[in-house]
Amino acid sequence: MNQTLLSSPLQGFTDYKFRNAFNHFFGGIDTFYSPYIRLNGKLIIKNSYKNDILPENNTELEVIPQIITNDVDEFLFVSKYVQELGYKELNWNLGCPYPMVTKRGMGSGLIADTKKINTILHKIHNESDILVSMKMRMGYDTPEEILDVLPILDTYPLKNIAIHARIGKQLYKGGTNLEAFQKCLDNSKHKMYYNGDITSVTAFKKLKERFNSIDHWMIGRGLIADPFLPNMIKNDTTEYPRNRFEIFHEFHDRIFEEYDAALSGPTPIKMKMLGFWEYFSRSFSNPQKTYKKIKKASNAKAYSIAVKEIIKEAKNN
Repeated sequence: MNQTLLSSPLQGFTDYKFRNAFNHFFGGIDTFYSPYIRLNGKLIIKNSYKNDILPENNTELEVIPQIITNDVDEFLFVSKYVQELGYKELNWNLGCPYPMVTKRGMGSGLIADTKKINTILHKIHNESDILVSMKMRMGYDTPEEILDVLPILDTYPLKNIAIHARIGKQLYKGGTNLEAFQKCLDNSKHKMYYNGDITSVTAFKKLKERFNSIDHWMIGRGLIADPFLPNMIKNDTTEYPRNRFEIFHEFHDRIFEEYDAALSGPTPIKMKMLGFWEYFSRSFSNPQKTYKKIKKASNAKAYSIAVKEIIKEAKNN
């Protein structure tokens, strides 16, 4: 069985600048999901969302746009927009766990509202020919919430359901609930994708052995923490390339330059790269020391020196 690897959409991380650089230096991802489009009650799409899914910004990638909403008019508006760009599929985010989203009844905060989910899907499938796929958690408060939704989803011709095997209120804490994920497999006719804690080749193999009917795997934070991971999974190896840290350094410099050019002032680029290094640091022998060194860099010159020192030390280990 061929294994298809997907990049989970991570807000603030996996935009087109990151996706293109990742694809160039590492590869291994078959399809990228763009971070969600959110309209906030107005039928206006922000330029940052538009730029992220423009075909000319994703020429070498297969990308699926994503929406987060609890409003059917917003869903229809975005569906029409992405279709005008040539996209045939729109992914609906019912997975975001963050309180600023869930308290407004979106993301994983919408899973318990089966009536609204049904109403939105009914209208979308009657008024649009967009292909709909789902990205979900198993609930917000309990993993049983999704079991009430799955029979409703079974009545629609969804492309697939990608499930992150946690509940929303966990955020990213605690382990995944594999027993609850199995119940999802047992209670849906739809094609399921697995998402959650694919952080190493060994972890992937254990999941593949347990869920042998799954052939689509979504990697989120693990992809940023170890950019070599998807390609290593594809090649069934735990061996890194000899020039591992040179490749990472080139990748880092490319995204730094692109974000630095797009962001105004030293503070935004520092915060942007700090976010990445929270994950990047996990690929180094002493993650805390690595992250602390980046955090202490007070300006662009100090940051560049810190990165070079980190890479040099890693190559010498």
